[in-house]
Amino acid sequence: MRSFAHPAPGVGHPFLFLSYLVGIKRFFGNISFVVLLNLLVKPGWVVVENLVQDRLGHATFGLVTALSALTLVVAALSDLGLTPYAVQRVAAEPRFMAETFPTLLPLRGALNFVALAAMLVVGWVLGYRGYELLLLGAVGAALLLAQYGQFLRGTLQAHQKFNTDAVLSVLEKFVLLGAVLVLLPLGLTLPRYVGARLGAAAFTVVLTYGLMTRLFGRVKYRWQGPVARTALRASLPFALMTLLYGVNERIDMVMLERLASPTEAGYYAGAYRWVDAVMMYAWTVLPLFFAKFASVPNDAGAQRQLLMFGQRIVTLPMLFIVAFILFRGEVVFWQFTHSTPAEVARMTLCLKILFVNVLVHAFFAIYSTLLTSTTHERAVSWLVALSIFLNIGLNLFLLPHYGAVAASLDTLLCAVAVSVGYLVLVARRTGVGVPFRLLARLLLAFGLLCGAWYGLQYGLYLRWWVEAGIMAAVFGLIVLGTGLVQRKEIRELMPKR
Repeated sequence: MRSFAHPAPGVGHPFLFLSYLVGIKRFFGNISFVVLLNLLVKPGWVVVENLVQDRLGHATFGLVTALSALTLVVAALSDLGLTPYAVQRVAAEPRFMAETFPTLLPLRGALNFVALAAMLVVGWVLGYRGYELLLLGAVGAALLLAQYGQFLRGTLQAHQKFNTDAVLSVLEKFVLLGAVLVLLPLGLTLPRYVGARLGAAAFTVVLTYGLMTRLFGRVKYRWQGPVARTALRASLPFALMTLLYGVNERIDMVMLERLASPTEAGYYAGAYRWVDAVMMYAWTVLPLFFAKFASVPNDAGAQRQLLMFGQRIVTLPMLFIVAFILFRGEVVFWQFTHSTPAEVARMTLCLKILFVNVLVHAFFAIYSTLLTSTTHERAVSWLVALSIFLNIGLNLFLLPHYGAVAASLDTLLCAVAVSVGYLVLVARRTGVGVPFRLLARLLLAFGLLCGAWYGLQYGLYLRWWVEAGIMAAVFGLIVLGTGLVQRKEIRELMPKR
């Protein structure tokens, strides 16, 4: 969308300024629709998954979560970076889809079978046997189907059909939510739960494929070896980056279950579920910016405007959520009626540490998106690789003694290290630059919010929802007072009468 390629508002021809505002308003509408859908589905899923863990027990759920984490790490083999590569190329060159997708689709499907076999081999090496290995296969198959659906959805993102993509992004969770709600009164068991995950993933990928063919025409598979080799070579940096991110994000859970206990993994899973739920906002919004950055690869001015806009869109909502968890984190575990107070306290401590990690991602994840969408994937991969070595070293030393708390702290330390690297890479390798003044204002807003929240709690014992409502209003005033959002921007985004 060319409106992002112009100078800041107020500069240049009035028509260009108007085009900028129209583009921002339309893109903001896309983001708002995505977020609304996730708000309708994801909180309900988190509540249901809490019930599942409470019914199955911490140890059983810890095992399932560790297996899921292992599949996420190995599942990078099923994509080999083809999804972000395809989004980037189709966004910049629309003809790429007609020329290359007839080869990419069967290639991507074949890689799924390779990845599933690799999962089982890795699981066997790590000591899983019998029923656990069968469980790993079912969990892995569900994930591979879901990732294939994400690959198909990449065509929608590249064609800027963000609203359609948004609906599909929550469909699997919506179907799975309904299935689990049906199973709860009938008697929820581990095989039924895993079977529901597999069925929901299969249904979603079939529907996504049908919608893609309806929008862009039926893709006739046409295997071309040179095309496949060219795509794999070009996507290799994305593949390495995806694998490294998977290891960096999920290795804690696998190592915790193997080095400590499934129960400790269950505690960590109970806390990390809320991290996943909140970070889903960022992981839903950032792919939209990935496609936007990729559509203006040689225009530093357009990328700068997108970065300034995206920094506020990603960070501001997260600041309030992080503050709520730091001051009222214990309330999110109200469903764990079969857990002892000590178990809930341990999960709460892990949750608060992990949400400082969320704060770090809220500030700096968009810099990774900028780098990876503008041909700096290799440098980001090296940065994440260094973080993995740090994470594994800390885990080997701390997990056997401190369990889930150590895993939470290790995750935070690695996030800080990677984020510093993002800033260095953006400053040195792009013409965009780091908006330090904007980062300082965001940090000031968070500090003021936490200070006000602490003052509200001092000597007062309000119900958590009353306290949160008051602080939401206070945060709105802080955002306006620090100039992070201006009244004229709000007026421009409001629908015209």
